[in-house]
Amino acid sequence: MSQLQNVFTNIVHHFKAVRYRWWVLLHDLLVIGAAWIGAYWLRFNMLGEIPGVFLEQARHLLPFVLVIQGISLVASGAHRGVWRFTSLPDLTRILRGVLAGTLLIAAVIFLYTRLELVPRSVFAFYGFITIAILCSSRIAYRLIKDRQFHPRVSGKAIIVGAGVAGEQVVRDLNRNPDRTHEAIAFVDDDPSKTGKDVQGIRVAGGCEELPVLCERWNVDLILIAVPSATDRQMQRIVSVCEGAGVTFRTLPSVSDVVSGHVGVQDVRQVRIDDLLGRDPVHLDWRRIEAQLAGKRIMVTGAGGSIGSELCRQLARIRPGALVLFERNEFNLYTIKRELKEQFRSIPVHVVLGDVCDRVAAANAFEGLSPDIVFHAAAYKHVPMLEGQPREVVRNNVLGTVNVARLAHEYACEAFVLISTDKAVKPASLMGASKRVAEIYCQALDKRSGSRFITVRFGNVLGSAGSVVPLFEEQIKRGGPVTVTHQDMTRYFMTISEATQLIMESCAVGGGGEIFILDMGNPIKVSFLAEEMIKLSGMVPGDGIRITFTGLRPGEKLHEELFYPDEISRKTSHDKINLAEGPEIDWKVVSPIIDRIDGAVDRYNIVEIGNLVCHLVPGYAYDVPLKDAPKSIQVS
Repeated sequence: MSQLQNVFTNIVHHFKAVRYRWWVLLHDLLVIGAAWIGAYWLRFNMLGEIPGVFLEQARHLLPFVLVIQGISLVASGAHRGVWRFTSLPDLTRILRGVLAGTLLIAAVIFLYTRLELVPRSVFAFYGFITIAILCSSRIAYRLIKDRQFHPRVSGKAIIVGAGVAGEQVVRDLNRNPDRTHEAIAFVDDDPSKTGKDVQGIRVAGGCEELPVLCERWNVDLILIAVPSATDRQMQRIVSVCEGAGVTFRTLPSVSDVVSGHVGVQDVRQVRIDDLLGRDPVHLDWRRIEAQLAGKRIMVTGAGGSIGSELCRQLARIRPGALVLFERNEFNLYTIKRELKEQFRSIPVHVVLGDVCDRVAAANAFEGLSPDIVFHAAAYKHVPMLEGQPREVVRNNVLGTVNVARLAHEYACEAFVLISTDKAVKPASLMGASKRVAEIYCQALDKRSGSRFITVRFGNVLGSAGSVVPLFEEQIKRGGPVTVTHQDMTRYFMTISEATQLIMESCAVGGGGEIFILDMGNPIKVSFLAEEMIKLSGMVPGDGIRITFTGLRPGEKLHEELFYPDEISRKTSHDKINLAEGPEIDWKVVSPIIDRIDGAVDRYNIVEIGNLVCHLVPGYAYDVPLKDAPKSIQVS
C-alpha cells in the first residue's frame, strides 16, 4: 500500500510541475507577443497608432516570432526557474534566451521578407522590452513573496561576516515567514567593506565593535556566518561575542557544508570543535578513489567512534563492499542500519566477532575476501587499562597480530593500523601496547606482499570516552568540571578530519610507513574546560568550578607525536607527515610476540609486562601489587 501511495504522490507532483511550466510558458508567450507589437509602437514614436501596412506585417510575422522565441527560451531553461526564488542565474538564462531568439528572428525574417515593412530598430526594441518584462515580472513576484505576511519580529540580530554566507543568511531571514529576528547590521574585519551595504544592510564595522553595537541597538542575537574561519579566528570571534553578553550562533564549518549552500536553517550553537578544529581538510579524492573505489574493505571495530565514522567516509567513495567487524552487537546493528539507509547500493556485510578470536577472523577473511583492512579495534581508556594488563595486551597487541597475519596470508592489498600519540615514549600500558602493534606491522611489512601502514594521531573530539563528552555531562550537572592537571596539554582533531586523513594515508602509503597526522598545536585541557563552560552560558569559577584532581595512572602531562630517533618527513599532503625510524628486525619481533601470546594464555602478568618492555625501550612497566612476585627479573 505504501508503495502505491508513493507512486501516486510522485504522479501528482509530476503533473503539478508540468502544469507550472505550462503556465510559465503561456505567460512568456503573451509577453513575447506584447513585446513584438510594443516594439512597433516605440518605433513609430509612441504616437498611439501604428501605420496599417506595418501593423499588418507585424501580425503576419507574429507566429514566427512566438515559435522561434519560445523555442529559444525553452532551450535556455528560462521556464525551469522557480519564480519564488528568482536569482541572477535565472535572469542570465532569460537574457541568453532572448538575445539568441532575437538574432534568429531577425535572420528568419530577413530570409523570408528581406525586411520589407520591418524597421530594423524593431528588433532592438523587441529584445529590450522582452527582457525587461520577463525579468521584472519574476523579480516582482519574488519581492512580493519575500515581504508577504511577515509577522512583527521582536528581536534584532547582527551578522558576523559580510561574505557569501552572511548574504545568504540575510536572504533566508527576509523570506522566512516564521522569523523571530531581523538582521540590522553586519560586522566584518575587512576594512574595505565598512560602510557598504549587503542586501540593503550596512556593514557597521569590525568584530571588535560588537559589544558597543549590541548595547547601542539593543541586539539580542549574533549570527556568526564565517564558515571558513580558522580555529584561532573562531576563538577570537567567540571571545568578542562572549564579551558582548549576547546569545550567539554559528554556521557549520567548511568541511560540513559540502554543497556550498549555507543558510539560516543551518545555524546552530557554537561547539568546542568550532574553536579547535575548523581548518578545512583538502583531500586528493581522485587518488583516494583510485586506491579504494570498487574494493572490498574491512573495518575492524566498525561500531566504535573512529570505526563508524571511517565506514561513513568510505561509503562516500563507493567501495565494492564494506565488511563491518565488531564485537558489540548494538553498535554493529546501529552502523549497519545507518549505512543501509544512506548508501543503499553498497553491499554491507556484518561480522559479529572479536579480533582476538583467530577462528572467527579467519572465517571472515575466507568468506568475504577483503582487499583492504582498516584496523580500528582497540582498547583506549588509559587509567582503567592500567589495572587490566592482560586484556589490554591481548586486545591491542594480539588482536592486531591476528588480523595483520590474516591480511598477509590472504594477500590483502593493504592493512592500515590506527595508532595513537600515546604510543610515543609511553607512560601507560595502553600506549605501550599500541607501540608494540606498530612495531609488529612494520616488521611484517618487510616480509609481506601486502602494504602495512600505520597512522598515528592524538585525541579525537567527541569520540566515546573522550574528555569532551565528560565535560559536557559535568557541566549539565552543574559542575565541578574535573581536570587532572592545570598544565596538561593534548592534541585534538575532529573525527571527520581524522578519518579522512586515514583514507588519504592508505592511498599514499607504499608500505612500512608510520604516518603522523598534523594535529596543530597542543591545547591546554584546562582551556578546553573553560571554553566549554563559557559556551554553555556560564562563567568558569563562578557558575561552574574547575577542580584539578592530579594525574591518574598511566597519564602524561604532555603527549608527543614523534620518538627522538624518528625523523619527520613531509609527504604530498600538507597534513600528513612521515616518521622515519630505525629498521625493525622480524627475527627479534616475532619470537617475542609468540612469547606474549603464551604469557597471555597463562595469565602471567609479570611476563607480559617484561616482554612489552623488551619491545618498547624506555617504557617501565609497573606491576600491579596483587600480581607482583617477591623479586622481578626482566629477562
